[in-house]
Amino acid sequence: MSTESDMYSFWPMSSARSNSSGSPHPSATRVCIAFTMVYVLWGSTYLGIRVAVEHIAPLMVGASRFLASGLIMLAACALVGRSLRITRNEAVRLAVIGVLLLTGGNVMVAWSEQYVSSGLTALIVASVPLWVMVINSVMPGGDRLSPKGVAGLALGIAGMVVLLWPRITGAGGLARGELAGSAGLVFASASWALGSVLSRRWQLPVHAFVATAWEMTFAGAFNLLLALAFGQQHRTEVTMRGSLAIAYLVVFGSLLGLTAYVWLLEHVPTQKVATYAYVNPVVAVFLGWLVLNETVDRYVIAGTIVIVAAVALVTTARVKPAREAGPAMATRELTAETGAD
Repeated sequence: MSTESDMYSFWPMSSARSNSSGSPHPSATRVCIAFTMVYVLWGSTYLGIRVAVEHIAPLMVGASRFLASGLIMLAACALVGRSLRITRNEAVRLAVIGVLLLTGGNVMVAWSEQYVSSGLTALIVASVPLWVMVINSVMPGGDRLSPKGVAGLALGIAGMVVLLWPRITGAGGLARGELAGSAGLVFASASWALGSVLSRRWQLPVHAFVATAWEMTFAGAFNLLLALAFGQQHRTEVTMRGSLAIAYLVVFGSLLGLTAYVWLLEHVPTQKVATYAYVNPVVAVFLGWLVLNETVDRYVIAGTIVIVAAVALVTTARVKPAREAGPAMATRELTAETGAD
């Protein structure tokens, strides 16, 4: 979703196992560098995916990117003395989370970017916190929506309508398949949100980086099996531009961006870290316009403003656990677990 969202992304798949009150008092410089990495690197992954799918089939992008990232991260964890051992039950759960995030989420984003601009993609994927809120509220023992959260959800729906209005009405001579690509992004956002919710709920006793490494490895292997089953290896053209795009996604999106994100979760309040959810789309829209000459029309500008405002409302809203009752009911922040990739 880095899509680091890739989301996905972000990767947020690790946030459920991170301690936001970890090492105290990190330097302001390190915090600023980490935030810059998450904002810029994850925002740029949409551009990287857009370039990659020009040459490489989406499932092959997901297979090569996450197998490489997962194996590199497993090796790094082993080198620093982290145990890689997981039980069968943990492996199944990590595989489910990984597939929801990085196949249903990230690979679907890659497929959709064959038809949808990188900037528009990022804006639609920014709806992940809204999906997280909805899924959390309907699951057993889930959280009640606060008035502020409901307002953010309604505003987000309005922003999506504004953003997709030309696709819905067919105005402007838009490319065929763009509406289907937009629908694919809605599915990807819901899949990423479900994986994020399960990651938070299951609370596996595995170190964040080790868990993320296994999730990427399992998802990468699954993506490769799907790619071979659908013959996507025959639609893959090995070019310098495509190879550099994959390398960028592996190094800057999945490794450096992820490391910065998990470090922030361990040193900075989650609510502040969640701001990437409404900064990444702005970065993606700007880079798509700057590098690929993507169109930024009035619908994109209006949709950007409304969706960013909606995500800001949702990520700052407090929710009430449904299992508790009474006026003294404890509240906690809703973590915006979006993307990347």
